[in-house]
Amino acid sequence: MILIESTSFWKEMERNRIGNLLSGARLKAGLTQTELAKRLGVRQNMISDYENGRRTYSDEMAGRLSKVLKVKEERLKYGRKHQGTDNSE
Repeated sequence: MILIESTSFWKEMERNRIGNLLSGARLKAGLTQTELAKRLGVRQNMISDYENGRRTYSDEMAGRLSKVLKVKEERLKYGRKHQGTDNSE
């Protein structure tokens, strides 16, 4: 039996879901991709790649994004409230 979580389809869906979450957090913060990239010291195309699921960010980058966007790091890493964290955002 194949676990769906191990398929490339599932992994692509997960990247897209987390990318949409990042995009939403960025828009909620009132930032353009260019503004977010500038605050992080990266290029705008990297932010676009994250948001469109073409690239995944590291744990270190998730931490940096969470500080700039004022979103819990676990939310950016796992795409949901992670067990063991409080429910505030």
